[in-house]
Amino acid sequence: MGRSRLRRMMLIAGGCLFALVAFIFLNNTNLFASRAPGTPVLLAHRGLAQNFDRTNLQSDTCTAERMLPTDHDYLENTIPSMEAAFDLGADVVEIDVHPTTDGAFAVFHDWRLDCRTEGHGATRDHSLAELKALDVGYGYTADGGKTHPFRGRGEGLMPSLDEVLATFPDRDFLINVKSGDPEEGALLAARLAELYPAQRDRLMAYGDERPLSVLRAKTPDIRTLSKPSIKACLMRYIAYGWTGIVPGACKNKFIAVPINVAPWLWGWPDRFLNRMEDAGSRVFVQGDYHGGWSTGIDTPEDLARLPEGYSGGILTDRIEVIAPAVGWKPAAN
Repeated sequence: MGRSRLRRMMLIAGGCLFALVAFIFLNNTNLFASRAPGTPVLLAHRGLAQNFDRTNLQSDTCTAERMLPTDHDYLENTIPSMEAAFDLGADVVEIDVHPTTDGAFAVFHDWRLDCRTEGHGATRDHSLAELKALDVGYGYTADGGKTHPFRGRGEGLMPSLDEVLATFPDRDFLINVKSGDPEEGALLAARLAELYPAQRDRLMAYGDERPLSVLRAKTPDIRTLSKPSIKACLMRYIAYGWTGIVPGACKNKFIAVPINVAPWLWGWPDRFLNRMEDAGSRVFVQGDYHGGWSTGIDTPEDLARLPEGYSGGILTDRIEVIAPAVGWKPAAN
């Protein structure tokens, strides 16, 4: 091979490489993105809730026994808590659901009743009437059990999913399916299918893939997230999202993005947000990923890690802290 031919081939290869790099840059830079800066969309995990010590948390840790000193009287997963979260600036509220023995869904966080209430056993092993008779503030303590400031104040506050959806028909919710039972996905799908399409469009769901896959198949307009689905979405997008192609695993989904993963996403933040919204998905940033479910964006320091002018979603456990920090103000009367 002659030197001139080799030189030509090297020039062609260099030109192709330059063109590829230029394409990747121009296709993913935010310099030319059409998204205007705006106020983030706030997702209040657990509504307005009591904060607790998160040191060495396990899946069965009773967080009500770890309550930190409080400056409000709201208990998570209750209608007053949801209303307060919306009033504080939440655009979406996360709730937890369990099927009951009489065919309803109870809104309550824990798999068992023993931590927060005076009841015992698995939540799903009781009727709705039995659950509504319980005191959901019974177990909260900030001093190792010496005092229980909410005992007697949470009686009858465990709502059904039907009550929540009827009380807030024009609000957005993220529903946490607490079990791995596929039948629970079918039951939830049957209930949500009864709603008007406009209300269903306001709902998202997350949890174990087994019930979520059933829910997704029966009500494909509900945006969903499970660990396998979000891993497939983000890994595939990191692999070839530079092309501008959105993986099928990212379409019509609830997409939770750990803040330490976000910089690896092509076109982050504006191009990425635009692409996911065009694919029918909603994106919410949460805390760092270290192998399990991430925490929320809960402090001003967390917010400072987001790009200036970020207008996507934020998942937070502290709506009362984050809403004012992003500049939310109540509407004038």
